[in-house]
Amino acid sequence: MILNKSCKITEKKLIAHGIGDIYSVWLNCPEIAAQVRPGQFAEIRCEGFMLRRPISICEVSAEGIRLVFEVRGEGTDWLAGVEEGASLEVMAPLGNGFEPIEGATALLIGGGIGVPPLLELAKSYKENAMAALGFKRAEAAVLTEDYSANCETVVATEDGSLGEQGYVSAAVEKLITERKPSIIYACGPTPLLKYAVALAEKLGVRCQISLEQRMGCGVGACLVCACKVKTGEGYKRVCKDGPVFEAGEVEL
Repeated sequence: MILNKSCKITEKKLIAHGIGDIYSVWLNCPEIAAQVRPGQFAEIRCEGFMLRRPISICEVSAEGIRLVFEVRGEGTDWLAGVEEGASLEVMAPLGNGFEPIEGATALLIGGGIGVPPLLELAKSYKENAMAALGFKRAEAAVLTEDYSANCETVVATEDGSLGEQGYVSAAVEKLITERKPSIIYACGPTPLLKYAVALAEKLGVRCQISLEQRMGCGVGACLVCACKVKTGEGYKRVCKDGPVFEAGEVEL
């Protein structure tokens, strides 16, 4: 059930610098937290803007949810200025999340701001997960310690300032040399998703991908986030039918 709640900010931190500043925010909302599945998102009302801002749910506790977002425009810039102790109007949980598979060995591939949506999934798998995280540089890296606390984690940066040098594929190659996954989950830019899908096909395993898409309403009414299905004709709504899809379900 989708809820619309006023949620108090219990913790707010500036945690990295990507294209824009990256913040971590914990919200007190136990009713929402009780219903969240890994990979779902929230819509946040930003003062002075007609449309809410969609932000992936990074982590869940009994008391609330954690959002990690990057300042990319006026709405997220306003959100970055809201102080700890203030309240936000939140509509959540929204969208179709990841499906954890009991007994599976999972490979999580995240890039940039696509790393936060996979953290709760890593927590559900723990030692049965491997996480390959890619960033442009060390200053843009987020949540690496959170992942390492839950599962085997390898980081890659394009400039080599943290972890393996190169794209996220460098981290993946280090992880799967001796341990093969039985399912792959991926979130990040389109080239990363295409890489994850190709890897899954090569290994002969299932793959779920989470799309990053501009959204309007967040509940499937406006069709701003529609993406073409891969087989046949028609479109899927990223906000309602996704953001998580099976590999091969939609065009990348």
